Amino acid sequence: MRLPATASAAVGAADAPGGPPGRSRSTVLSSVTATAVLVLLGCGVLILHLVQRQTGTVGLLVGLGLAMVPLPFVLGGLAWLNLTARVPLRHTAFCLAWGACAATTVAILANNWTASYLTRHRGPLGALLGAGIATPVIEETAKATALLVLLLPLGRRLRCRGLRTGRPCAPLLHRSPAPRRPRPYPRREVGPHARGRLGLRPYLRPLPYLCPAPPSGGAPHRRSRPRTLAAGVVLGGTTACGFAFTENALYLGRAFTSDQRQRLDSLGLGDPPSLRDFDSTVQTFVLRALLSPFAHPLFTALTGIGLAVALTTGRRWLARLAAPTGLLLAMVLHGTWNAAADLGTHGFLVVYAALMVPCFVALVCFAAWARARSARHGVRGARQAAGHPAGGR
Repeated sequence: MRLPATASAAVGAADAPGGPPGRSRSTVLSSVTATAVLVLLGCGVLILHLVQRQTGTVGLLVGLGLAMVPLPFVLGGLAWLNLTARVPLRHTAFCLAWGACAATTVAILANNWTASYLTRHRGPLGALLGAGIATPVIEETAKATALLVLLLPLGRRLRCRGLRTGRPCAPLLHRSPAPRRPRPYPRREVGPHARGRLGLRPYLRPLPYLCPAPPSGGAPHRRSRPRTLAAGVVLGGTTACGFAFTENALYLGRAFTSDQRQRLDSLGLGDPPSLRDFDSTVQTFVLRALLSPFAHPLFTALTGIGLAVALTTGRRWLARLAAPTGLLLAMVLHGTWNAAADLGTHGFLVVYAALMVPCFVALVCFAAWARARSARHGVRGARQAAGHPAGGR
């Protein structure tokens, strides 16, 4: 099939050296961005409908309002760490929207189907397997997908140029034959073993905040920098923050609706209203918004660290094992946290004090270390740019 003369001229003008250099790229990126926004908006509408069916309209509004309380504190901590990672705002906004809309939609639909299937075939044991194994696997996988979507080279793969062939090309099957504009950041350098052993790297987008540090001194391998590790925590934690917001709205709205029904029943029996009518809502708010607002970000931060190490390390065995290990640790920690809810108050407090608190303290110490290392390197670079020696005053 041949293109009309006007279409061929338009394509040739867009790809000609004298034409606008960024027209094709900007059009492709605009289409990718518009598609992502539409998909996330569709997931947002669907998740609101699913939550409203379980909580009611009043319960949904109450749940959304109460779920907003811990959000500024968690996002503030991640924004402070992002001073080291320097992840662009559009990427963090995408991760937040993915966690709040797409990941929760997939998790609710998959969890409901899995729970009903396991309960129907395994009985009470199926319910325990669903909460302790199936739910962490589904939720952590749904959240980790946001990080992989960011690394997909959609703009490069969707760029279609028909100047040489004279016909429309298949943008998902053929690479662009035309020369590309120089990148604003250097391409990630990989060793000769990258295509054979680390074959994932050449096909992912080289984000500037996920690039390995050059080997220094006698180190033969490239290594992960504090910035790359902090970027993994920021991306994973932001995605989980959006996921936790929607999940908190669901649980808080459901608890409020249940308390409201019990309060109406007590009024029908002639009992005076009191604050004890909303005990379930208060307990859910204390547990999810006050005691564990960083639970989901802590889980998915392990996935982000593992992916950052896999993309930036120069050791073959570590590059192969880092991302699966981080995802597996996130699932195990998530499953342990879910299982602690069935151990009673004392068992839950033991798991909280023995596992969650040390993990949270370790994450805070890592964030402080990464921030201090970044500030030290910034001061050293400023001294070298000013002509002073690195160790001088």
